[in-house]
Amino acid sequence: MHALRHSYTSVLLNAGENIKALSHYLGHNDPGFTLRIYTHLMPSSDARARQAVEGLNAP
Repeated sequence: MHALRHSYTSVLLNAGENIKALSHYLGHNDPGFTLRIYTHLMPSSDARARQAVEGLNAP
């Protein structure tokens, strides 16, 4: 059961689900707890940050 929960969490994190929503889905009262437990599964945000900045339309 633990492996299934871990897989579920990693899939949602990889899809970009936010930690507050994920914490709720997992039944955790504190998103900080969820973050401390699963932060190693979070994908790098470097590419998303670059895409966000590149997507800005300069006036």
